[in-house]
Amino acid sequence: MSSTFPLIPRIETGSVTGQPDFTKIPRFAGPATFASLPTPGEVSDIEVAVVGVPYDAGVSFRPGARFGPAHIRNASKLLRPYNPEGDAWPFQSQQVADFGDMGVNPYNIDDAITSIETGMRGVLERAKKLLVLGGDHSIALPALRALHAVHGPIAVVHFDAHLDTWDTYFNASILHGTPFRRAAEEGLLDQEACLHIGTRGGLYGLGDMDDDRALGFATVRCEEIELAGVHGAVEKLHARVGTRPVYVSVDIDVLDPAFAPGTGTPESGGMTSRELLTMLRALKTLNVVGADIVEVSPAYDHADITGIAAAHVGYEILSAIAPNADLSAFRTR
Repeated sequence: MSSTFPLIPRIETGSVTGQPDFTKIPRFAGPATFASLPTPGEVSDIEVAVVGVPYDAGVSFRPGARFGPAHIRNASKLLRPYNPEGDAWPFQSQQVADFGDMGVNPYNIDDAITSIETGMRGVLERAKKLLVLGGDHSIALPALRALHAVHGPIAVVHFDAHLDTWDTYFNASILHGTPFRRAAEEGLLDQEACLHIGTRGGLYGLGDMDDDRALGFATVRCEEIELAGVHGAVEKLHARVGTRPVYVSVDIDVLDPAFAPGTGTPESGGMTSRELLTMLRALKTLNVVGADIVEVSPAYDHADITGIAAAHVGYEILSAIAPNADLSAFRTR
């Protein structure tokens, strides 16, 4: 009796290899990649690399985000080829491949950040853009370093309950509350074009906002989204960023804990899933070169609520990156 499994039947559209043909294989039996997508060994000319970074040594409260990439991938099995709200084919109009997880040092922050940067630079030798599955938010710093080497100063659109521009915590300079201060200090950011969206909750003092503005960030707090609506926030986003290269960083705690309980530092009064996904669709006209989804901590999740939200965040980001394509004749279940 043969011990090998049959090859997974995949949908081919032109030169792009996409999801499995789910008329021939059930979704729950598909590969354990994001949205059951191919690995880099199966394809060439990769447009977007999905990369997991199971690392959470930089957290300041509840741990567990090291298990985030696997949780997001598992929740992504139900994602389908066509996104009607975004009018996009995220997996069929561009080649997306899942590069798997980076294995980094869980005991030494400096060593971990260095190896993540090295790994990201290697991925960018094969793919044009990154979608990073975290992991805690400190991984945004090495991702920005790698992307800056290709694109120069980058505009950051940062969805988060928190600013993440603090200086140090217990004398540690790199942790999940500091990546964008370090990035600004290193000259990685376009300081005329960075924007926080969805921030809320208490601060350590008035100086936090002053420091944040000095680092080049504008802010759309959740209260402003409530008063001016999502479309008002989108207008501010477009005016702020323009045509610059953009890195989209989504801390899942930007969502209210009702929509994302599985995270390390939850804050009440956050965005709804629908509000966040609507805003991500507005990225379509921007020059997005990379993105991350971070701070998913499955130990605190219930019924995969947070994992499902994170998977759909990735879906909308890939849809926004995807080129316009008429694949209306393409159908699969």
